[in-house]
Amino acid sequence: MEMQSAKWNLAAALALLGFTAVSVQITLMRELIVVFSGNEISLGLMLANWLLWTALGSGLLGRLATVVPNPRLLLAGLQGLVALLFPATIYAVRASRSYLQVAPGELLGPGPMVLTSFAALSLICLAMGCMFSAGIRCWAEEAGSSMAAATGSVYLLEALGSGLGGLVAGVVLLPHLHAFQIAMLVALANLLVAASLGTKHGVWRRAAMGVIVAAGGFVLFPLATPQLEQASLARLWQGFRLIDSRNSRYGNLVVVETEGSRSLYENGLVAATVPDAAAAEEAVHFALLEHPEPKRLLLVGGGINGSLRQALQHPSLEQVDYVELDPAVLDVAGRHFGREWASARADPRVRIHPLDGRLFVKASRETFDLVIINLPEPLTAQLNRFYTEEFYGEAARRLAPRGILSFQLPSSENYISPERASFFRCLNATLRRVFPQVVALPGETVHFLAARQAGVLTTAPDVLVARLRARHLQTSYVREYYLPFRMSLDRQLDLQQQIDPQASTPLNRDFAPRGYFLNVELASARFHRGQSEWLAALERIKFRTTLVVVLVGMLALSLLATAVYGHQPRANDGAAARVPFPGKRARSVVAGMCVAAMGFTLIALEILLLLGFQALFGYVYQQLAVVIAAFMAGMALGAWLATRSLAAGSALRVGDGSVIALRAVAILQFCAALSPILLYALLASFAGLQGETALWLVGRVVFPLVALVGGLLGGYQFPLASRVYFAGVSTRSPGLLYALDLAGACVGAVVLSAFLFPLYGFPRSAILIAVVNLAPALLAALPVGAKAGPQD
Repeated sequence: MEMQSAKWNLAAALALLGFTAVSVQITLMRELIVVFSGNEISLGLMLANWLLWTALGSGLLGRLATVVPNPRLLLAGLQGLVALLFPATIYAVRASRSYLQVAPGELLGPGPMVLTSFAALSLICLAMGCMFSAGIRCWAEEAGSSMAAATGSVYLLEALGSGLGGLVAGVVLLPHLHAFQIAMLVALANLLVAASLGTKHGVWRRAAMGVIVAAGGFVLFPLATPQLEQASLARLWQGFRLIDSRNSRYGNLVVVETEGSRSLYENGLVAATVPDAAAAEEAVHFALLEHPEPKRLLLVGGGINGSLRQALQHPSLEQVDYVELDPAVLDVAGRHFGREWASARADPRVRIHPLDGRLFVKASRETFDLVIINLPEPLTAQLNRFYTEEFYGEAARRLAPRGILSFQLPSSENYISPERASFFRCLNATLRRVFPQVVALPGETVHFLAARQAGVLTTAPDVLVARLRARHLQTSYVREYYLPFRMSLDRQLDLQQQIDPQASTPLNRDFAPRGYFLNVELASARFHRGQSEWLAALERIKFRTTLVVVLVGMLALSLLATAVYGHQPRANDGAAARVPFPGKRARSVVAGMCVAAMGFTLIALEILLLLGFQALFGYVYQQLAVVIAAFMAGMALGAWLATRSLAAGSALRVGDGSVIALRAVAILQFCAALSPILLYALLASFAGLQGETALWLVGRVVFPLVALVGGLLGGYQFPLASRVYFAGVSTRSPGLLYALDLAGACVGAVVLSAFLFPLYGFPRSAILIAVVNLAPALLAALPVGAKAGPQD
């Protein structure tokens, strides 16, 4: 009974490892995004740092698990260390801006962000990586299993905990608790399990757990966490008066005050400043004045800074639909942005929709005279969805026959840099694919206007001035004297010459977001010219060149592995003795290659699946958490099925079973090569999907099911690869195979998020991912045809 209880305690500790890892990762990634105002590329680089340190912890520090006399005590100590490091790391991340001497809200280049995340994540990731290795050693000793079986079992338990952690953290913890509250709850859970693992006697165990519960419940959680939250926020927003800070289901919201104005920051980026009459007027009046008699307006984002109130001045407007993704933004505006927002919200013509703007456009059956996209420039893939050919097509279907689509982007009065010109040309070309007439108005912000019919838009300032006077608009900046200067013919011609599409100008699409890549290149030029030039050099690399490099690289890797492979003559029987067959050491090398390639593929599939979901259905945060949880559940299910298969041994009766297991790994690797191509074909088939029922079924059923199958693929492979990897070798570091999995995922996170997807898009990225899997799949398949004997 006591042995059974000890095993259950160990199982709980290993499942908690997965829960903790995902909770820590989601919390710290959000903190880093807030501090560094990051996008998906920076998030991929930070995730790569996470995976790198965890791989080092599992592969290098994991060797401790092979030499310490009491691995259970090591595991308990590491859990206690993680409990202390979690809140300390949050504080270090928030304080990093003051160490870098950077003002809040000031954009930073990728260099400081990568270095800060590299340093901040080091200790906690090393500890969690080492915990995996210690868990394998504990399970092998206490369950009396082989190292291969123990690796598969620990992988299964960790995946179960990760799936639960992703769901709980994404849906429950982050929307309702601040970072230090989450850290304290996770820390207390780890300390309780550490006390259970580290104390043998029941009385001492219960006493230790009682002290932890009392200290956490009555001292740390109610007293320490608020103090840590306030002190760390004061460091992060130094120089501003902090008015409000909260987490919503979509991100972090902060309201600060300085010099008589208040600003709302969403995930570290300025979302609105009040008062800012110039920005509010420019956001809406140019588009509304272009229409002779606008009656129905759709305003997507940005209404809380006064632009909604400005739009309501146009007397012909009968209905204004305002779409704001985050309901918490509306609540913050009502609390802190004064009477102007309250009066606009109370106007009977206004209908407010707390919904993703693109999802609203896709699902709506109403038509509008104007659709104004009042959102920031596409610095993230999420924002890029509002600047793609697919979205422009969806918006055009919602426009009346003489309807107009409008958006504005930052620029400069007299000079447009080559990077900005390339970015504008991309969006201009994309607009022209959908709309017959496109006009761009120059200035500090360039206004793009696109009409559903040719001849609707005017570039004559006299026409707009006449409409301005006729509508009796009360404005301070968009005035009679300003419009002729802004729309002077020479300025318009100069802008048009610079942003007219060229033959080589790419289009911006959902699954090929070149506008996003070009805008990242533009943003990089603000910090360091060399970074922008490096991105420009990447842009010039043709896809066929990259494909050839990957093919040659994988071939070279295969030849190197073949040299290690070392074909061995067999002397079991006559004919079979002449069949070359790799030995155990060589098979373990191939198994390691397959695990690394699968790690690369799984992180790529997860990223592509989430980006595809976001592009098709909008940023529905709860459902994204379900997709991630389904992916992790699939990994757990696959590991469980493979573990059962290995335990039954029905297919592995010959020798040590590693030969047949390697053949199964080869089949799974070929499936991994096909998976990104099949995923793209599936997502492309959903692009024109219509109808609420069909959308609901695809979003709520098909996507989680696809995530489950993708996770199952990797989960099933890992225990089989462990069987091959540890066959006949008992001295290997128990966490080295897991480290290879994480190392492959690390490379995948960097390459896919920073290079492949933004530059080549989904279909070509899928081809390159398939090529990466073919070399290890072929190597694993080489033994087919050999007859396994007892010496193998």
